[in-house]
Amino acid sequence: MKLVQLSDPHVREPGVLAYERVETAAYLERAVNALNQLVPRPDAVVVSGDLTDFGTPAEMRTARQLLDRLACPYVVLPGNHDDPAVMLAEFADYGLPGEVSLDLGICWRFDLGGVQVVGLDSTVPGEAHGNLGKARLDWLDATLSASAAIPTLIFLHHPPFATGIPHMDRQNLRDGDQLYAVLRRHSHVSHVACGHVHRAIETCIAGIPTSIAPAPAHAVALDTRSDATPQFYLEPPAVRLFYSTGTALLSHVVFLENYAGPYPFFDAEGRTLSR
Repeated sequence: MKLVQLSDPHVREPGVLAYERVETAAYLERAVNALNQLVPRPDAVVVSGDLTDFGTPAEMRTARQLLDRLACPYVVLPGNHDDPAVMLAEFADYGLPGEVSLDLGICWRFDLGGVQVVGLDSTVPGEAHGNLGKARLDWLDATLSASAAIPTLIFLHHPPFATGIPHMDRQNLRDGDQLYAVLRRHSHVSHVACGHVHRAIETCIAGIPTSIAPAPAHAVALDTRSDATPQFYLEPPAVRLFYSTGTALLSHVVFLENYAGPYPFFDAEGRTLSR
């Protein structure tokens, strides 16, 4: 099983710059092209929120048009920059597995190569921070109880832990303790994967590996000062790749730009190249 997590593309309409500098639609187009060239090709892509910058129908339509160019299936989750109702309308025919209702939020599950993949809507209308709430946590508990023998990978937008970046930590998941109270009851949860922070970050909570994906466009500045000004850099675009060996679930950061190489370590006779 090879599953790519692409997070936080913040798509504006083509030719429009986000934050007066980043043509995010062009970055997503390049990300799609790069993923289509991965060998072997991913089995699926999860887009874990902030597909758009302002949540408008035009931005969501642009995101859909670009994602439809992927050579593998994909699914979507909302982030705080998205409007879940707009997402549901645009992706009603594709990208939302199973029955999805705005009463619960955009939550879904599917099976992929022996792994159960679960998506949780962590958005709060009109707010930047995240919260799951009782109804979504109850749905998660029931979903996990019905699949106790299947290794499970959980996606949501807002991270349930502090990253040390103050302005982002004010926007994290407010009920992370309740989330892990549920997860502690289900030993088959292998990983919790988040977005939102535009940086590759890893930790472990209640014995469960938990990570944040890098972004395919702009990266939030790594500045842990309490008075840090929110800023971004144009670091190398990247995604996170989850790979199941059958006995372990691995996580890789995959950079999307073209770099020199690949170069061989050995010559035709198997000798290490030394010049």
